Amino acid sequence: MVFERIRNLREDRDIKQRQIAEYLNVSQNTYSQYENGIISLSAETAVKLAEFYEISVDYLLGLTDEKQPYKRR
Repeated sequence: MVFERIRNLREDRDIKQRQIAEYLNVSQNTYSQYENGIISLSAETAVKLAEFYEISVDYLLGLTDEKQPYKRR
């Protein structure tokens, strides 16, 4: 579920894997493995992706279909 969501979010915005990998400070190959479900996202990486896409981590993890992030403190 997570890998499908991160791929769809990226493709819907016409962003290259390389660009997201640079933002996350990982290699393009590592990011590709996230999208293919080969390796799991760390909590830190999930938070960074949620911030980048301005969505909730719950949405990213498939716990809700509501994209709107929670208000931050």
